Amino acid sequence: MIKKLFLIVCLCWWASSAVAQQTAAAHPPVPAPQPAVPQVRFEDLSLEEKLGQTLVVFADVDSADMFRPVIESGKVGGVLIQWGNYSLEQTRQLIEKLQSWAQNSPHKIPLLIAIDYEGGTVYTPITLGFDYLPTNMMLAAAGDEEGTASIAYLAGLELRRAGVHINFSPVLDVNSNPHNPIIGVRSFGSDPENVTKMGISLMNGFKAAGIVSIVKHFPGHGDTSVDSHYQVPVVQATDKELRQVHIAPFAKAVQHGAQGVMTSHVLYPALDNKNIATFSRPILQDLLRTQLGFDGLIVTDSLDMKAATTFCTIADCAVRALNAGTDMVLLGRYIKPQTTFNRIYKQIKDSAAGIERVNEASLKIFNLKKQLGLLDGPRPVPDPIDKAYQAELEKISDEAVTLVRDRANLLPFVPQLPAGQSPTVCAVFFAPSRFADQLMSFSKPFLEKGWRIRSYNAAMTPRAKDARRARECAEGADLLIVTSLQWADKTNINQKNTINALFKEYPHNVFISTMSPYDIPNYPNANTVLATYGLNKYVLQTAADIILGNIKPRGHLPVELPQEENNQ
Repeated sequence: MIKKLFLIVCLCWWASSAVAQQTAAAHPPVPAPQPAVPQVRFEDLSLEEKLGQTLVVFADVDSADMFRPVIESGKVGGVLIQWGNYSLEQTRQLIEKLQSWAQNSPHKIPLLIAIDYEGGTVYTPITLGFDYLPTNMMLAAAGDEEGTASIAYLAGLELRRAGVHINFSPVLDVNSNPHNPIIGVRSFGSDPENVTKMGISLMNGFKAAGIVSIVKHFPGHGDTSVDSHYQVPVVQATDKELRQVHIAPFAKAVQHGAQGVMTSHVLYPALDNKNIATFSRPILQDLLRTQLGFDGLIVTDSLDMKAATTFCTIADCAVRALNAGTDMVLLGRYIKPQTTFNRIYKQIKDSAAGIERVNEASLKIFNLKKQLGLLDGPRPVPDPIDKAYQAELEKISDEAVTLVRDRANLLPFVPQLPAGQSPTVCAVFFAPSRFADQLMSFSKPFLEKGWRIRSYNAAMTPRAKDARRARECAEGADLLIVTSLQWADKTNINQKNTINALFKEYPHNVFISTMSPYDIPNYPNANTVLATYGLNKYVLQTAADIILGNIKPRGHLPVELPQEENNQ
C-alpha cells in the first residue's frame, strides 16, 4: 500500500503540475491564513491556555464573531467550520479572520481548522465551496483503492489551500444494520475487510496531502438503530463480535498510522455497561490506548448531541471526556463560549488528575501544531488541482454505478420504433434543490443518440401536483426513468408511494437509487435497478450510458440487501 500511495502521490503531483499553468489565472495562490508566530514553548502556556488548546468550537460565516473573545484570549485551540451556503472564497476569508484573532492571543498560537468533509449526506458543494466528494459507499462500490487514495490526496490539497488542517474522515463504521438511521452511505459498507481496505486508502490519501485524518466513530456506530444526535444508541454485540466486525477497521487503521480517532456517543455493554464510549476509560484507555496501541489524538464527537447531553451539561461532558482520555473536545454549536470555558476550567483547576490530563492532552495538540509547521510561520500553498480532481472523480463514478438487477433484460435499452422516429425518455428525479445543477448531465448521452428528453425534478416529499406532473412526463414516453433519494434508512413515505404508483402505471421503466441502496426493497416492482450511492453529474451520466449500452456496469453492492432484492 505504501508503494502504491507513493506512486499515486507522484502521479497526482504530475497531474496537478500539468494543469497548474492553465488554472493559475482563475485560481491565484491563496495567502497563508496565518503569519509567522514567535517561538513559544509549551511550558510557557498557562493552565487556561492549555485547556483552551483542547477545546474546539463550531463556527460559520454568520456565527464566527461570537467566538472572537475566547479565541483572542487563548481559550480555544481549534474551530470546526460549519455548513453554510457560501463560496470557497468566503470559506477562505472566514479561516483568515479566525486565524487573525488567534494572532491576538497571549502566545499567538494558530488555530487548528477542522472540517467534516465526508461527501454524500454530510456535505455538498454549495455548503462550503469545496468540490463534490464521493460518498464512502460509492468509493467502496468502485473498489478502486488507488483511485480512492488519489481522490483524497487531491481533495486534501484543496483543503490545505483554504487553510484547513484536520478532516473528520473517513468513517470506519461497518454498517451491519440496514436500519441504521445515521450512517448509511457514510459507511464503506457491511464487510469489515472492505471497510478497512477502502478506509485506509482514503486516510492515507489525506495524510499524503498534509491533512490530519481523524477516523470515526470508535468503536463503531454501524450497528445502531437510533441516531445519537437525538437518543443514546445501545449496541448489544458481544465482545467477540465487536472486535471481529466493528473494531477491526480501527485496529488496522492504528497499525497503518492513524493520526486521530473520534469517539462515538454509543453505549457498548460488552465493553462498558455504564458509560458511552466518549466517557469510557475502559474503551479509550484500556482498549484503544493499551490494547490497540494508539498514541495519536483522541477526539470526541460533538458534545451537544443528545446522546452526550442526556448525561451531563456540555461543560460537564467536556470534563468527563477529558478525564476518560480524550485529547480534543468538540463543544458543538449550542454554547455560550466564555461561560462554557469558565465552567470547564473551574472543575479542572481544582483537580490534580484533571490538571494532569489537560497537560497531557494539550501537549499532544501543541506537538501536532508543531508537526504541521503552524508554529513556524506560513505553510506552503499547493497549486490548484481542478482538472486532475475532476478526472479522478469521473473515473471513480464510472467504476461505482451498480446494476443491482435487470429481471427482464431491459438493458441496454433499444427502442423498437420505425426508422427515422426519435425515441422519448422521461426522467423523474426526486432530489433536494441543492443537487439540481447535477441532474442536467443525465440528458447528455440520450441527446447524443437523438433522443427527445422530458424531465421533472419532483419535491423530496411529493404532493398531488408532483404525482400529476410525473405522470404527464411519463405519458407516451418510450422509457420511464425514476430516481429516488433516501438518507440512510429514512424512508419518505410520500416518495415511496408516488414512485410505486408510477411503476404500476408505467411498467416499462428503470429505477435508480441515488443515495442509500437500502431503499431498493421499497420498490419490488422495479424490474431494472441501478444504484449510484450518491448524486453527482458523473454518476448520473454513467447511469445513462449504462441504460443506453454505451458502457457496461462495473460497480458492486457494498452492503447486503434481502436475497430477493439481490438477484439480477
